[in-house]
Amino acid sequence: MSELEALSVRELNERLEHLEKTYGRFKEENLSLDMSRGKPCPEQLELSMEMLDVLSSTSPMETENGVDIRNYGQLDGIPEAKKLFAELLGVGPEEILVGGNSSLSLMHDAVARAMFHGVKGSERPWVQLPNVKFLCPTPGYDRHFGICELFNIEMINVEMTPEGPNMDQVERLVAEDEAIKGIWCVPKYSNPHGITYSDEVVDRFATMETKANDFRIFWDDAYTVHHLTEQPDQLKNLLAAAKEAGNADRVFMFASTSKMTFPGAGVAVMAASAENLEFLRKQLAAQTIGSDKINQLRHVRFFEEVESIEAHMNKHAAVVKPKFDQVLEAFRRNLGGKGIVSWSEPNGGYFISLDTLKGCAKEVVDMAGEAGVKLTGAGATFPYGIDPKDRNIRIAPTFPSTTELEKAMNVFCVCVEIASIKKLLGEK
Repeated sequence: MSELEALSVRELNERLEHLEKTYGRFKEENLSLDMSRGKPCPEQLELSMEMLDVLSSTSPMETENGVDIRNYGQLDGIPEAKKLFAELLGVGPEEILVGGNSSLSLMHDAVARAMFHGVKGSERPWVQLPNVKFLCPTPGYDRHFGICELFNIEMINVEMTPEGPNMDQVERLVAEDEAIKGIWCVPKYSNPHGITYSDEVVDRFATMETKANDFRIFWDDAYTVHHLTEQPDQLKNLLAAAKEAGNADRVFMFASTSKMTFPGAGVAVMAASAENLEFLRKQLAAQTIGSDKINQLRHVRFFEEVESIEAHMNKHAAVVKPKFDQVLEAFRRNLGGKGIVSWSEPNGGYFISLDTLKGCAKEVVDMAGEAGVKLTGAGATFPYGIDPKDRNIRIAPTFPSTTELEKAMNVFCVCVEIASIKKLLGEK
């Protein structure tokens, strides 16, 4: 029996009275702490300031293939950037498309093009179909779900397990429903749980039978080098596995430097089969003459090689890991053993996922907000903003200072316990 379950109704009420007084004092402090998004903190941004100095008015402005980066050209990115990101993602340079600063934009545009033009192998544009559906491992990334809502794509929840999405469920659904055209995945240090997909999950994605010939896996490898430990998780290469299985066109991979350098001025990439990219380039040519080549070259000259990226990310980890440790210690100290929550302890990424008792998440988030601690909205990690069990809360530790984080976690833990005791009292 857990610590709180063992208390009598009288003891629970006494504990609740004490916590509500503490909560009242927090409200009187007029706090204004924002933990709603996974943003790098100022100290992380400072790590990349030297990138602004790698190009100057006297720097060579030509790529290795002789293109002047100040002018038009290089629709899908400069060759130096393709090589760097190809090595980072374990694909070939011919399988890389370099875009602007946002991988979310690349994902949005990939869906938009599929809706209006189909993808390689489509019999007709998706928008002409009676219905289009995407599978959504949940809890998941709210911005993925927002893209589906924008294009009126029906979303189907898929259970997340410690190994990745429930593949029995995924395989059954894609085998029986031709309207299912895609699935959203954050395969390494997933948002919000921090799960890295197992080799078996990757292999099953690569080999599974799909009723739709134009099914696509949207593989958002956002945190591929965002480690928090000296023994980082290893993710099997999906594109390589899919090529080996004869399903190379199934995979759309995405990544960016948004949380490596500057979120507002990073470089985003898409990796896919050479045939997929040739199909996309014909459509992309009507949209743009090319993304910011100066920024691409700036990143290439700043990093030079993948080993430099890894060393740079170790500096990020030195800033970020103490904050994750601080949150986890607060959970253990204030909530551990009480039987009212469970939480993830990720080896990388940007989030910690916490599950409350059923029906408590929204109350916790609302209470924290009233006390000046802004959290990601309850339900945001589920399609349509609806958490069926109202229990998941995404914690984003990176942006606040350690002092702010300590205060925020004190408020948060009190809110969790108040909501939980009310829930327990209602059941007694």
